[in-house]
Amino acid sequence: MGPRVQLPPEIQLAQRLAGNEQVTRDRAVRKLRKYIVARTQRAAGGFTHDELLKVWKGLFYCMWMQDKPLLQEELGRTISQLIHAFQSTEARHLFLQTFWQTMNREWPGIDRLRLDKFYMLMRMVLSESLKALKMQGWEERQVEQLLELLTTEILHPDSQAPNGVKSHFLEIFLEELSKVGAAELTADQNLKFIEPFCRIAAQTKDSLVLHNITRGVFETIVEQAPFAIEDLMNELEAHEGGGPSEDERERHVPSKESRRGSVRGAAPDTSDELAGDGEDSTGPVLQFDYEAVASRLFAAASQRDTPSQNRKRLYKVIRKLQDLAEGLFPEEDVPEKAYRYLQEGGRERKTKKRLPKSGSQNKGKAARRTYVRT
Repeated sequence: MGPRVQLPPEIQLAQRLAGNEQVTRDRAVRKLRKYIVARTQRAAGGFTHDELLKVWKGLFYCMWMQDKPLLQEELGRTISQLIHAFQSTEARHLFLQTFWQTMNREWPGIDRLRLDKFYMLMRMVLSESLKALKMQGWEERQVEQLLELLTTEILHPDSQAPNGVKSHFLEIFLEELSKVGAAELTADQNLKFIEPFCRIAAQTKDSLVLHNITRGVFETIVEQAPFAIEDLMNELEAHEGGGPSEDERERHVPSKESRRGSVRGAAPDTSDELAGDGEDSTGPVLQFDYEAVASRLFAAASQRDTPSQNRKRLYKVIRKLQDLAEGLFPEEDVPEKAYRYLQEGGRERKTKKRLPKSGSQNKGKAARRTYVRT
């Protein structure tokens, strides 16, 4: 009888991560984090693609076995934060790539009772991915690499992503980006984040992808415009030492819960209002230059090889964005105070500060343009 073969550490950890006992799984997650830190600290360290696929298979079934909602949330947070244990950008990038490949591979086998916890895991991993960019100062090359990874693994026509993965990703992307980066990101940076969606929306032959990008990205930008004006005005008043009175806020400013309902194009959930402010009902929105977004989307949609149905759908959005760039908002969607601000042309000093430079010939127009967040 020959000596017992020692299994590689990745396989040993994967087996324990998928174990029947929760104590075994919890201990394996802690050991995995320490192993990642130790291995990626070495100059010759790092993981291969196959090794990380084995790790993610174990993590996938670790989440699969967890059946209590609060513990699922805690485990999802622990798993998603493993990204910060990697000591090199290359290893972190590979860890994220193999996560999305694992979700694509395993998605068809997830029963409906387990879908919610994997939706939550995707949201958490995306959020931690963006936080990793934030910790790197939103370095341009790092941003490009993450966007390329997400496009290749989820949205590209040759990707293996099921419709469920694509749809959920497009639903949560702007929301998670807003939570992580709204306080820091500029309009130019935000434009780079949505550039891949411009290209995919113009090129895709999948009507579901076209619909979800249009609805989840571009129309969301349009729908949040009135509330972005409110945020801009509050910043102006705070900067100048003033602020709206309590009566003005009650009369003209929609509640946070109403804002959330408007973003989705549906009525606000009164049960949520009674329950109080939740995590999704607060926080700033991203800033966008409507004219720049419309121009970038038009450049993609006007290509000769763009399918006619894509062009028709995107041109409708472009017209809305162009109207917003001119300060033309639907009056019923804009609080009265904000509408007066638009009619008066805004405050040139603040506009100059927030708008990207577009040439001296557009100064008068830029003074009326709203630099909006989504």
